[in-house]
Amino acid sequence: MESASDGGGSTLHLLLQASGGPISPSNLTVLVIIILILLLLTAITAGAETAFFSLKAKDINYLKTKEQPAARQAVRLLDQPKMLLATILVANNFVNIAIIIATNLLIRHLLPPELSALWSFLIQVVAVTFLLVLFGEVLPKVYATQNNMRMALFSAPVITSLTNVFRPLSRTLVRSTNYIEERLARQKAGSGSLSTEDFEQAIELTVGHTATREEVNIFKGILKFGNITARQVMRGRLDVCALNHEMTFPEVQRYAIEVGYSRMPVFNENLDKVAGMIHTKDFLPHGEDDHFDWHKLIRPAYFVHEGKLIEDLLKEFQQKRIHLAVVVDEFGGTSGIITLEDIMEEIIGDIKDEFDDDDLQARKIDDYNFLFEGKTLINDACRIMGLPTDTFDEARGESDSLGGLILEISGRFPVVNETLRSGIYEFTVLEVDKMRIKRVKVTIDEQEHREEEV
Repeated sequence: MESASDGGGSTLHLLLQASGGPISPSNLTVLVIIILILLLLTAITAGAETAFFSLKAKDINYLKTKEQPAARQAVRLLDQPKMLLATILVANNFVNIAIIIATNLLIRHLLPPELSALWSFLIQVVAVTFLLVLFGEVLPKVYATQNNMRMALFSAPVITSLTNVFRPLSRTLVRSTNYIEERLARQKAGSGSLSTEDFEQAIELTVGHTATREEVNIFKGILKFGNITARQVMRGRLDVCALNHEMTFPEVQRYAIEVGYSRMPVFNENLDKVAGMIHTKDFLPHGEDDHFDWHKLIRPAYFVHEGKLIEDLLKEFQQKRIHLAVVVDEFGGTSGIITLEDIMEEIIGDIKDEFDDDDLQARKIDDYNFLFEGKTLINDACRIMGLPTDTFDEARGESDSLGGLILEISGRFPVVNETLRSGIYEFTVLEVDKMRIKRVKVTIDEQEHREEEV
């Protein structure tokens, strides 16, 4: 019976034989198998890096609902992202070095002895580069980009094992990185730069004792005004009241009276094809003529990208003397509309008119419980609850409304009376209409909220 030392001696014998003399067919087969295993490992580590760090909040929440071991391992790995990245990088480098050594040994003994040293070196470089780029970069990362959830679940057991193997080295790397970040942070803090939170505290300390709460909020609104985009304050596509180009003039009049807006977009076929804007005041001279061709009153629409800063948009509104713009996404589809009133509300707070229903939009039960419509913008909800507008940035993903935030947190469509939690905040779905969340109760954990303030 062979002992464990015999197995280790045979591996050493293989490497010595490979570096000094011809390899036997059996050892050549073993070397090929070792290279294939190493290529599989480098593919898994490269794909895992792309897969794990492309998962969104709803994907992570979905993993938390799964009971399978791979899902639990993936969640544990994602709880320590720095340790995960360090393990992947360290393991990937070790595997790549092993591939380079093993592949060079194999190629060296496959090439004819009379080949010059230069050509032998060039062939080895090209072969190793081809293998590492193809199996260590292109194939696994393309696959992981298209199947990030599947790749994360597949690689989780392997990465967990590698974490245990390389833990001392990975931990050292993470600690070094944290030390450098702390040093840089202290240098930045010492340079006299102030964050937005510092400015808000300064406003509270300087004018908070003499000004009203509304005046303090206006100061804070001016401070944040330069960093807000049209997407954050626009009225979403589902809430846009628009006119169909095929409507008759009596239908247009009745709809305009029903919704009560002074300006509305006009579309062909669907809202992605906006034909222009209409001002309802232009209907007044023609109110008695049911056969009037109202299409002559359509004005050109003004389009803006959803990433445009409202500070710049306000200047354009002033220069062009317009009050409404159509917000489009990167593909040219209509995301919603934004008005001059929406922009001004970011500075002076909510502007109420005869068409606003306070009880329907938002209602404060007490300091820790609030009722909102699902379509309420996250920024507006934060302002009503007295929270910073970036409170839900980690969980919101691409969502702008409370309904979208809940979908991001749950990863699926919730049922009525279901409660979801994000940090110290609980979201209870009170009303659902088909596939749309209509009413939401937001509860702030009082004890944890006070602990955070302390």
